[in-house]
Amino acid sequence: MALKAAIFKADLNIADMDRHYYADHALTIARHPSETDERMMVRILAYALYAQEGMALTRGLFEVDEPDLWVKDLTGAIRLWIELGQPDEDRLRKACNRSERVVAICYSHSCPVWWRQIESKLSRLDNLTVLQLPQETAQALANLAERTMSLQCMVQDGDVWLNTDAASVPVKLTVLKQAA
Repeated sequence: MALKAAIFKADLNIADMDRHYYADHALTIARHPSETDERMMVRILAYALYAQEGMALTRGLFEVDEPDLWVKDLTGAIRLWIELGQPDEDRLRKACNRSERVVAICYSHSCPVWWRQIESKLSRLDNLTVLQLPQETAQALANLAERTMSLQCMVQDGDVWLNTDAASVPVKLTVLKQAA
């Protein structure tokens, strides 16, 4: 018998002063049985950092041909493709061919090793941005996870905080590769 997804609800308030984006989002997250709280919360963080019209949480781990998040325009063309973890070169190359912009966010302790192995192979992908989130931050985000969450994401002058009523997590992303 197949395991079912766990359903999480998040009321996400975004105040991104750098992009002048201010909005409230009611997210329903279907967490795959193999997905950790850490990965789910990094998905929510990615949503907050790149939120815009058309942004959607995809079937992710349930569907191998979809990213973790994406933005499609009204024609169905993919404008933004967001991958989490340590995707392989072929997956990132395919994403770059299918989307205007691709963002990969690595959040594990083995990220530096993965990046050293893959960096030279991705150097010509001009629409790819690769970010590293410290594992300690990802673990702190996991501590915020609840079945029903009220989260606030604030971005100002490149500084990012993800907050609940009880806790605040400062987020420092390192840019490993910037899209051209």
